Amino acid sequence: MAAFGTVFMPQMAISRFEGSQWSPAEMVASDSITLHPGAHVLHYSSTCFEGLKAFKQPNGSIKLFRMDKNIERFAQSSRLLSLPAIDKSATAKMITDSVAQYASEVPAPPGSMYIRPTHFGIDPAIGKAAAPSLTSMQYILLSPVGEYFSSDAGGLRLLLDETGMRCAPHNGMIKSGGNYASALRPIMDARDKYQADQVLFCPGGFAQETGAANFLLIDDGEIITKALDESFLHGVTRDSILTLARDMGLTVSEREISVAELLERSAKPGCEAALSGTAAVLAPVGTFIHNDKEYVLGNGKEGPVTRKLRQAMNDIQWGLAEDKHNWLVDV
Repeated sequence: MAAFGTVFMPQMAISRFEGSQWSPAEMVASDSITLHPGAHVLHYSSTCFEGLKAFKQPNGSIKLFRMDKNIERFAQSSRLLSLPAIDKSATAKMITDSVAQYASEVPAPPGSMYIRPTHFGIDPAIGKAAAPSLTSMQYILLSPVGEYFSSDAGGLRLLLDETGMRCAPHNGMIKSGGNYASALRPIMDARDKYQADQVLFCPGGFAQETGAANFLLIDDGEIITKALDESFLHGVTRDSILTLARDMGLTVSEREISVAELLERSAKPGCEAALSGTAAVLAPVGTFIHNDKEYVLGNGKEGPVTRKLRQAMNDIQWGLAEDKHNWLVDV
């Protein structure tokens, strides 16, 4: 089985903003992009992207999950990076047309078609360090993927880092490649020194997010997660999981949670923690690492609430449960 996100459909939809409007979308070979070596994105990181999925239903039809929410965030990221504004309806059509073209390639559950809309500045100008790109390119890349996470695997190991942060706070709510690059060195250091899977950045001693996912603590019928602000990514999966949690009667608390509280709660038998994101939905956390000491949550594997929430979301995505919130869109 190929690694997640390494297989691509041979064509992708592409459009360019040059002058005052977007060009009509066209399908081109997925490896056909040509960029000037002075392109703004290559020097000043004027780039953002999205991640969403299409799912095959029991009757063979294909549904997109919460595309509207992802497009809204895509537009927000573009705006905050001072890129040309996307045409949201045109982007939606690019996505649906692309998936429709490759509907037969959408894997059956637990697989899916991962969709990666991408937008970046293409001005050939290396003197624009303090000026935005006035021209840009947008494309929709498709990747058929299998199950990201196996519930038989152990929980993730998280290093709690109180000294650093994932990215510049005013850029946290932008889904930009630069934010992931910013977190990469701390993650690699944590892997080398502690065999950690991820770093939970806790600037000022309060849990924020990891390098690639939102963080949730689950304890005694309550889900605790940081309240939304501009310092971290507003996850679509996070929002979906919290909605389902409320449907199940769980208490959702969006507030600050300190490292001290995390470690105190981790000693309780029923305490769980998880990372939420498009790829894995919910990935369980089994161990916190702090000041060279390890704190194991439960049995170090996926807890019952995490499993129940992940299954509830999968059931909606796979057409096995009622879509009460109208999250699914026809292709």
